[in-house]
Amino acid sequence: MIAPYGTWKSPLTAARVTAGSLRFDHIVLDGDDLYWVEGRASEGGRNVIVCRSRDGAVRDITPADFNVRTRVHEYGGAAYTVDDGTVYFSNFADQKMYRQARNGSPQPLTAAGYLYADSRLDPKRERLIVVREDHTAPGEPVNTIVSVPTTPTGPGPQAPDRVLVSGADFYSDPILNPAGDQLAWLQWDHPNMPWDGTELWLADVAADGSLITPRRVASGDSDSIFQPEWSPDGTLFFVSDRTGYWNLYRLRNGGVDALLPMAADFGKAQWTFSMTTYAFASSTRIVATYVDAGRWHCGVLDIEDRTFERLALGLEPFESIRVRDGQIYFIGGAATRPSCIAAVSLADSHVSVLRTSTDDEIDPAWVSAAEAVSFRSDGADVYAFYYAPKNPECAAPAGDRPPLLVLSHGGPTTATSGVLDARLQFWTSRGFAILDVNYGGSTGYGRAYRDRLKGQWGLVDVADCVNGAKFLVAAGYADPNRLMIHGGSAGGYTTLAALTFHDTFQAGASYYGISDIEVLAQDTHKFESRYLDSLVGPYPAARDVYRARSPIHFTERLSCALILFQGLEDQVVPPNQSEMMAAAVRKKGLPVAYVPFAGEQHGFRKAENIIRSLEAELYFYGAVFGFVPADPIEPVAIDNLLS
Repeated sequence: MIAPYGTWKSPLTAARVTAGSLRFDHIVLDGDDLYWVEGRASEGGRNVIVCRSRDGAVRDITPADFNVRTRVHEYGGAAYTVDDGTVYFSNFADQKMYRQARNGSPQPLTAAGYLYADSRLDPKRERLIVVREDHTAPGEPVNTIVSVPTTPTGPGPQAPDRVLVSGADFYSDPILNPAGDQLAWLQWDHPNMPWDGTELWLADVAADGSLITPRRVASGDSDSIFQPEWSPDGTLFFVSDRTGYWNLYRLRNGGVDALLPMAADFGKAQWTFSMTTYAFASSTRIVATYVDAGRWHCGVLDIEDRTFERLALGLEPFESIRVRDGQIYFIGGAATRPSCIAAVSLADSHVSVLRTSTDDEIDPAWVSAAEAVSFRSDGADVYAFYYAPKNPECAAPAGDRPPLLVLSHGGPTTATSGVLDARLQFWTSRGFAILDVNYGGSTGYGRAYRDRLKGQWGLVDVADCVNGAKFLVAAGYADPNRLMIHGGSAGGYTTLAALTFHDTFQAGASYYGISDIEVLAQDTHKFESRYLDSLVGPYPAARDVYRARSPIHFTERLSCALILFQGLEDQVVPPNQSEMMAAAVRKKGLPVAYVPFAGEQHGFRKAENIIRSLEAELYFYGAVFGFVPADPIEPVAIDNLLS
């Protein structure tokens, strides 16, 4: 069938690519059992602990009225741990920690007003060692490492937490050695983010459980340390980017030993707790994952002879790697396969998929696989993934070029990947081309690439997205008159800045995006409250720079259509950011739509809202560019749209 781009009929409806899909997080091994967290859009975004026993039986652990999610650092992560079938977890509604014995019901361990994450068992002392965020007093919350007894004290007031480490602004990764007599952890202070500079600390554990002789064993303002981990024989390992890439190290004989120098990243930006990229198969073998040219790989390092064997898996192992009894477990995916929980045999690299993020397998004929591309932008090489329009039942008229949707990821210190995302196929199967840009500042390409964004947020990221669109136009892969940009959170800011300060794009979609970075500097949560010091400059000293890069102050430069989506309970990017921009664009007389969602926080989790936002964005582009989507879509109210 010959049909214009954008009007292609596709079986990949918004409901199909959303409903039933799962988000996986934080694998934990406990004896013969395998645990993980599933985020379920079909249950309003609820996070559920799931267990798979050795016989393959899969069951939910947390009851239906509990949501396993912590708000420490606002982004959370590592909201649970397991010991001999007993689960300890943070509940989203009250942020208390709970203990749930095997086949039992959850019992609270902590009092209100405190948030907990990244807990580890101290079985000798019947306690958890955990990062706590104290919200009981006015002002900035206080972060510490505390111990929490593993036994509930009853229905009355709970036993107080015991503070073990305090004084720094942030903590993560408290981990005991196998003997239980030493504790290692990471800490850092404002204005650093964990990918800027962190400190690795070590202390002895006294008989009464207190910490003695705490000492800093590795650190630096430009040394980002990631994932401290004890080997089975009690040697402390970690990842550091001191040479320009996140590589593996160990403490040995009072010094730091580089294990595998490579121009590849074995670490990640710690937006959430307990990210892992390596695990021990034995005291002398490490299974390590790393990202090279935007793709995640896995290999086995022999520590003694320093050999490294890359495994051919057919999957990218991008999160939560664990090893037990000759099996590697991780969350992974591929360009033609959605995310999954996978197991790999160390003996022969055989891959078993234990759980997929969706039971609805997309016919490969409809899948547009990500193609890694690079282009020049302001004198630098920039990296992205390109998705061509693909629909086995439709073709465009001869000579026609597709509309291009440029994606600017959030963070901004993070990265996009080429793993199959059904929601991108929603667009490509309708005749859109996509360019998913890892602009300067993204992770996975070394420290120098990440540091391109230092002091340049709103400039480098925007230029890279603009030049990516121009690159595809020049190559003949995109219609220069139908260029769109789409981003969420920090990517929403990049989107708004690109639309305001450049005339490359004719339309854009901002998801909980930032329109006034000065307001963000004054009104955000602790974890990111000094983030902009490095991205823009210290506030208020650099107030003029903040204003000069805030789209809200330059709406007179806008000349294109805009749709904004916003969760009304967002604590990271408050709703006023989108509301201000919508009002300004509306006042200027440009086509604008504002779509708020009650009950949503930062990042949409409810299936009905994800579906609505996909359909509304498609409807908006159709209205702006004058084509009618094949799908029946509930109309979106668009102000100032000329018929």
